[in-house]
Amino acid sequence: MDTRNLEEWYRRYGPLVQRRCFQLLRDDEEAQDALQEVFMQILRRPELLEAEFASSLLYKIATNTCLNRLRGRNRRAETRDEALLLNIASEEDVEGRSASARLLDRIFGRHPESTRVMAVLHFVDGLTLEEVARETSLSVSGVRKRLRALKQTAEAGEAAHA
Repeated sequence: MDTRNLEEWYRRYGPLVQRRCFQLLRDDEEAQDALQEVFMQILRRPELLEAEFASSLLYKIATNTCLNRLRGRNRRAETRDEALLLNIASEEDVEGRSASARLLDRIFGRHPESTRVMAVLHFVDGLTLEEVARETSLSVSGVRKRLRALKQTAEAGEAAHA
């Protein structure tokens, strides 16, 4: 493996990956750890260094890495008290946040992981459908179809809780 290419990617795209990780994780140290994890994935799979669109690849890997870390946060709460303190510290309306989290789990649980990535890219990051399609290697109509199905699931969930 030619580590010079990896070093070049790190210098060139590291700040982009760092910003993306911080944007999702909202924690400097965890974002730095995620940045390192993204480049470790590239180190383990050197064929990725041949990617035509390096920034898109790294952005996608960073998004997936951070989403996995966010899911891991919920799993790592060792006791109910720690989970409760985490909820209280991060949101004043604990009951509302808890209900929202359960609803999101039900909504996303019915769709592939890639749909969650699409939703974050489009609704949180503000990417256009065309940009999301390019990032996820799907057609625009495929992205639109997945997001429409996700929206229908969300609307059905809201109606059930109204």
